[in-house]
Amino acid sequence: MDTKAFKRSLHSSENYYRKGFGHSKEVTGTLDFEYQSDLIQQIRNNGYTLQSGDVTIRLAEAFGFCWGVERAVALAYETRQQFPTKRIWLTNEIIHNPSVNQNLKEMQVEFIPVNDKEQKDFSVVAQEDVVILPAFGATVQEMELLNEKGCKIMDTTCPWVSKVWNSIEKHKKANYTSIIHGKYKHEETVATTSFAGTYLVVLNLQEAEYICNYILNGGNREELLTKFVGAHSLGFDPDTDLVNVGIANQTTMLKGETEQIGKLFERTLMRKYGPAELNDHFLSFNTICDATQERQDAMFKLVEEKLDLMVVVGGYNSSNTTHLQEISIERSIPSYHIDSAERIGPGNRIEHKKLHKDLDVVENWLPSGPIVVGITSGASTPDKVVANVIQKIFDIKATM
Repeated sequence: MDTKAFKRSLHSSENYYRKGFGHSKEVTGTLDFEYQSDLIQQIRNNGYTLQSGDVTIRLAEAFGFCWGVERAVALAYETRQQFPTKRIWLTNEIIHNPSVNQNLKEMQVEFIPVNDKEQKDFSVVAQEDVVILPAFGATVQEMELLNEKGCKIMDTTCPWVSKVWNSIEKHKKANYTSIIHGKYKHEETVATTSFAGTYLVVLNLQEAEYICNYILNGGNREELLTKFVGAHSLGFDPDTDLVNVGIANQTTMLKGETEQIGKLFERTLMRKYGPAELNDHFLSFNTICDATQERQDAMFKLVEEKLDLMVVVGGYNSSNTTHLQEISIERSIPSYHIDSAERIGPGNRIEHKKLHKDLDVVENWLPSGPIVVGITSGASTPDKVVANVIQKIFDIKATM
């Protein structure tokens, strides 16, 4: 499929929307009430620090809702305002935050059902319905199907994700294999790969090193294909499809690791083909999201301070939140990833998600005496959720 031509056709359709409907004033008031917090603004105004009793809160200087997330949520709310009586569907969670998705459900925004084979059942969508594409985007196939149905489409895809898609299309046009730093099952990467020609998804630097070693030295073809099953395009052949490669990424991955992976492939292809031939075998564009980068940079700055523990707030399926937690764990700071204040209590206990593991319950997680608690949140987390967590911490310490 010529994805570029399809996008042009879709964007010119009278049923396709990427902007609001003029309800920003009403929507802004609702969003401020549901997601903003006077307490968080107070902490910001006080140099990102607040002390209460034995607790000193140190807030990261960049955290929470990014512009792309705020835009997606606002567009979803405007869509309900514009079509108050129509049935509205979401192809995936609008963002990875349980409270935001629950609020949309309460507004009668429904999710496309998934069958027992984990396939979405779009047969529920009628021509008179409205379908919202989330901030992560949707696959070309999903957009094509919805366009053929003739339903109205509100596309809230983050512009940074669209920027990655543009890079992927340049790889495809030049017959380069797209090496995508990401999680191959993540909604964003699934959407991104649908725009690609030949592609391979690498999760981390270790997987990238494995591929680069194969490029330089060859290896067991079947072992590679088994190792990356599900993470490559149909018919991918490492012996022919790793000659020309382009680098892209899932926008929520660790900036430093994406850069390392890009440089690794650049060095590898330079060694393989020589400096004079490098540009014939390697393409790289900057597709690292500014908001993701800012939150990671703020986290790196925060963990340099003397912290007794770190609380990372965000959806458990949020990639950018997980990477923030990685940063504090690498500094050996006791770290707790929770998706809401309801994970704290009763008493001095917390139910949190250990890195790349299941939920775990810890009793007496807040130590006695004066403590300094670092706080950050993922790009899909409202300020009000963070404020509720901070208030819970204050309440527990006040009784100790």
